[in-house]
Amino acid sequence: IKPRFCVLRVVKFRRTGESSRSDEDVISGEHEIQIEGVRTELEPVELEDGAAVPKEFANPTDDTFMVEDAVEAIGFGKFQWKLSVVTGLAWASNYAMEMMILSILAPQLHCEWRLPSWQVALLTSVVFVGMMSSSTLWGNISDQYGRKTGLKISVLWTLYYGILSGFAPVYSWILVLRGLVGFGIGGVPQSVTLYAEFLPMKARAKCILLIEVFWAIGTVFEVLLAVLVMPTLGWRWLLILSALPLLLFAVLCFWLPESARYDVLSGNQEKAIATLKRIATENGAPMPLGKLIISRQEDRGKMRDLFTPHFRWTTLLLWFIWFSNAFSYYGLVLLTTEFFQAGDVCSISSRRQEVKAKCSLTCEYLTEEDYTDLLWTTLSEFPGVLVTLWIIDRIGRKKTMALSFFVFSFCSLLLFLCVGRNVLTVLLFIARAFISGGFQAAYVYTPEVYPTATRALGLGTCSGMARVGALITPFIAQVMLESSVYLTLVVYSGCCLLAAVASCFLPIETKGRGLQESSHKEWGQEMVGRGSHSPGGTRSNSGSQE
Repeated sequence: IKPRFCVLRVVKFRRTGESSRSDEDVISGEHEIQIEGVRTELEPVELEDGAAVPKEFANPTDDTFMVEDAVEAIGFGKFQWKLSVVTGLAWASNYAMEMMILSILAPQLHCEWRLPSWQVALLTSVVFVGMMSSSTLWGNISDQYGRKTGLKISVLWTLYYGILSGFAPVYSWILVLRGLVGFGIGGVPQSVTLYAEFLPMKARAKCILLIEVFWAIGTVFEVLLAVLVMPTLGWRWLLILSALPLLLFAVLCFWLPESARYDVLSGNQEKAIATLKRIATENGAPMPLGKLIISRQEDRGKMRDLFTPHFRWTTLLLWFIWFSNAFSYYGLVLLTTEFFQAGDVCSISSRRQEVKAKCSLTCEYLTEEDYTDLLWTTLSEFPGVLVTLWIIDRIGRKKTMALSFFVFSFCSLLLFLCVGRNVLTVLLFIARAFISGGFQAAYVYTPEVYPTATRALGLGTCSGMARVGALITPFIAQVMLESSVYLTLVVYSGCCLLAAVASCFLPIETKGRGLQESSHKEWGQEMVGRGSHSPGGTRSNSGSQE
């Protein structure tokens, strides 16, 4: 039998996710080649004359690859689009809607239960206390037992106590139940961790930033729901109906796969390969051939890992950056109401003196005009997301955060000029656009900078520090404002100026860099191990996590 020959192309995967193609020597049909790969089926490859050879002859290499290589090779496709919708649903229903309720529920209970001002403020603060106390815990659970596990538990927790909040008989009960709701909301940022670990490098920043769209959708839906429900059914039904979208996400959680990066780190190679095959099938893309490298690490999600010499400064600077983001963002939301009610900045002091004599039980129900203002406030964040989306892959993550903080600080200082209402509106619009964009840039940077073993914990602790800022800011934006509007503006401007400097001093820029699979020390050992698998020095690695 006359042997037939064919020229085949071999794809060699690089660490950065890019690939290089080269023409290999002629392969004879009589030559037996064994390949250790992740495919289990032998698919035929057509020759030029219509004949076929087994798929194992099409890629004659015993190369190795990591999850990052597979994610980059498979690319962005149908699976990632579905995951975007599911992650966005968690962001909208479990985060945006539950947070938006705070601005609707507080004035309603203030009037209905005749609550003093400090008790109304406590309704908001207790949610942030719950989020702050649980953020690190959810991060630890996600690193120890899986991203999907932590996310499912937090969603079911929020759903359960969110519905129970609608049956609260007295103030003390709703205070406790809303605090437990906040405890569950603290786990929502882990959806970003799971989402980021399935995204190829080029799409990661854009996709995470576009999650902000679902935040806007959730807040708009909550306001529209309040317009329909509050006049007829009341706040109890609003709380119950607002929690129901979480039930849809809880059902969709069964579709969510566990992170392949987490499975590799926990030593579950078969599950990781099955997940990658599933993504490749849904995207209609080929899996890379070769052996998937396992980097098992039992000791995961430990706080001390955030303070190793390699990550110590990154962790401390990120904590301050997240604190400043939440401190400034929520502070601006509170200041906007004060400024608009006064007409301009210079009128606030005189207005404060007038309202001091008013009883703290004086209340006003939200009107249709108030709900309209809430909608406009939410929509003002879209320009910030678009600007951040445009610059984050051009100038990098660090400079994007620094620019956002600097613009916010500059707009705050311009308020010293006693501008009129129109100019005031423009300055507040710009300031909120950039501080919200900076917040999203932090959500992009944080999962990228930490390795898989501590990624969820790192994001969780940063989220916890953000809640500390959200807890403190009412005392600045409302209490300090009574004494001096200029001192208040200096505090916010100065804080963001320091945060801009902190962003510039971050040791690592993650633009154009893949997600780390393991810690810095283990990464070097891992790369050495990969090189040893390459026959004849044909293995090509480019790029590193450093």
